[in-house]
Amino acid sequence: MINVTRLNGKPFSLNALYIETIESFPDTTITLSNGKKYLVRENEAEVIQRIEEFYRRVHVLGKMEQGEMTNGD
Repeated sequence: MINVTRLNGKPFSLNALYIETIESFPDTTITLSNGKKYLVRENEAEVIQRIEEFYRRVHVLGKMEQGEMTNGD
């Protein structure tokens, strides 16, 4: 789960595994795989960072070592 904030200031948790897209319109809109959309105060970069941290916590995304290439080179 990641913690985000609704536009009205109310915090809530969202299961990052179901996030399909994140867009800025200028408000950040998170769309889940079921089509449900959430508008949040956090900017797109903050949401992506929280998702990456969540994936690392649940061992879905490994920590990159210094000098490791991201494209398999």
